[in-house]
Amino acid sequence: MQLLNDVLTQYNLLTAFVFVGLLMFAAEVASQRLTGGRIHPSAIAIAFGLLLAGLAGWYSGGTKGVADVPLLAGTGLLGGAMLRDLSIVATAFSVRADEFLRNGLWGALSLALGLFTSFATGAVIAWLCGYRDAVSITTIAAGAATYIVGPVTGTALNASSDVIALSVAAGLVKAVTVMLITPFVASAIRLDTPRAAMIFGGLQGTNSGVIAGLAATNPQLVPYGAMTATFYTGLGCLLGPSVVFLTVRAVLAVVGGQ
Repeated sequence: MQLLNDVLTQYNLLTAFVFVGLLMFAAEVASQRLTGGRIHPSAIAIAFGLLLAGLAGWYSGGTKGVADVPLLAGTGLLGGAMLRDLSIVATAFSVRADEFLRNGLWGALSLALGLFTSFATGAVIAWLCGYRDAVSITTIAAGAATYIVGPVTGTALNASSDVIALSVAAGLVKAVTVMLITPFVASAIRLDTPRAAMIFGGLQGTNSGVIAGLAATNPQLVPYGAMTATFYTGLGCLLGPSVVFLTVRAVLAVVGGQ
């Protein structure tokens, strides 16, 4: 057992792949056996991951979840930004260029509307929760866009770690909500064409939520939703610490918030 532990620890990235694979398998079984496939395995896997991260933090006293356990240190790289972004970009290779060009305008319009409503909703919620400084409000508003845009914006604006954590939490709640609700509302909102998937991805923006929700609805629509959702994330990271921050600061100056 000690020899096995040493080998698994030495090759911790391979161990992380096996660990995540087993976690996804367990989520798939739980989805089929407990929910009849109504809840996508990705949503269950995220719940498992959050639970394990909490347990690992309690066990190790660290701050990086299961990556603080030497045996599973490879999850820090596997779940890091490099492989995450590679996975997101890889989905674009299944997009048919003619469909994208024909429906590109709708995707752009949905991006503008989705980002505006997300930032505005997050800013209002931050204000109602008692935050009065532009940095905190902007960071939480960015988290309402996605859990990637939130920490990117907060780091750029030098927000406190507590506020950045809140932005991540807001984005995670949004992602899980989207992936859970999408299969149930897909028929009602006619989410059955590439154009509809592109609009949906632009309005929601959260890559993981959109991809998992579309995968549970119609896997062929995933690349189209992922395309606009990826643009949403990138555009949000650009606008959050610049245009949105300046706008929030100007509004606060007018209302006497600071």
